[in-house]
Amino acid sequence: MSTNTTEAGRVESQAVSRGVSLVPLLREYGIVFGGILLAIALTIASPQFLTGTNLSNLLDQWSPAAIMAAALTLVLIGGGFDLSAGSVFALAGVVAAKLAGDGAAVAILAGVLCGMLVGAINGMLVTVGRINTFIATLSTGFIVGGLALAITNGLLISVENPTFLKLGQETFLGLTWGVYLMVVVLVLSGLLLHRTVLGRRIFAVGGNPEAAKLSGVPVEAVRFFSFTLMGTVAGLAGVLQTSRVAFGEASAGGLNLLFNVFAIVIVGGTSMSGGEGAMWRTAVGIAILAMIGNAFVLLNLSAVYQQVFFGVIILAAVAIDAWGRVRT
Repeated sequence: MSTNTTEAGRVESQAVSRGVSLVPLLREYGIVFGGILLAIALTIASPQFLTGTNLSNLLDQWSPAAIMAAALTLVLIGGGFDLSAGSVFALAGVVAAKLAGDGAAVAILAGVLCGMLVGAINGMLVTVGRINTFIATLSTGFIVGGLALAITNGLLISVENPTFLKLGQETFLGLTWGVYLMVVVLVLSGLLLHRTVLGRRIFAVGGNPEAAKLSGVPVEAVRFFSFTLMGTVAGLAGVLQTSRVAFGEASAGGLNLLFNVFAIVIVGGTSMSGGEGAMWRTAVGIAILAMIGNAFVLLNLSAVYQQVFFGVIILAAVAIDAWGRVRT
C-alpha cells in the first residue's frame, strides 16, 4: 500500500512539475503560437490574405511604425519611456519635405539629424536634468509638435523631388525600400541588444539600475544612448513616411502612430517595467498587429472597433506580463 502511495505521489509530483514548466514556455512562445493561429484563420477566412500584393502592401504600410518599435524596444528594456517619438516623426518628415528641393541626400540627412537632436535632448533631460522620462518626453513632444506646426503653418508641404520619393515608393523584387529598411533596422537592433556588451548593459540598467551602477555599468550613458537612438530612428521613420506619401504634415505623428508603436512592443512581450524583452518578439508583435489591422479590411469589419480590439490586446499583454512576474 505504501509503495502504491509513493508511486502515486511521484507521478503527481511529475505532473505538477510539467505543468509548472509549461508556464514559462507559454509566456515565452505563446505570442508565436497566437500569431500562427491568426495567420491560419486569416488564410481560411480570406483567400486574398496570402497574395503577394496584400502582404507587400501590409509590410510597406507598417514599416515606419515597425522601425520606431525596434528602437522603442531598447528604450523600454532599459527602463525608459518615450512619448515624444510621434512628434519627432512628424517634425523630421516636415523638415525633409521642406528641404527636398535642395536634394534628396540633404533632405534625408536633415530629417534624421533633426530626430537625433531631439533624442539627445531627451537623453540630457533624463540623465543630467534628472527629469522623469514620462514628463520629459511628454514635454518635448508638445514642443516638437508645435515646431512642426509652425514650420508648416498647418498646411501640407508637397514633395516633387523624384529621387527623394524613390526611398518610399520605388520597389525592388516586389518590395519597397522601406520594407528592406525595416528589416535592416530590426536585425541591427536585435544584434545590438542580444550580441553586444551595450545590449547586456541595457538589460542590466532596466532590470536594476542601482545594481548595474555598483557593477560599473555607466547607467546614465546607456540611458542617453537609448533616447538618442530612439530620436534618430523616429526621424528616419518620419523621412520614410514623407517619401511614401510625397508630402510633409505636422499631424503625421499623431496619437494613432504612437499608439501603434507602443502596441507593437507591448504585444511583443517587452516589459513596461524594464529589463525584459527581445527584438524577435517585437517582430512577432508587428506581424500580429499588422494581421489584425488587415483582417478588418479583408473581412469588411467596421474600423471603428479596431482600436477597441487593439486596446483589449494590449491590456491582455500587460496583464499576462504582470501575472507571469507574480508567478515567478
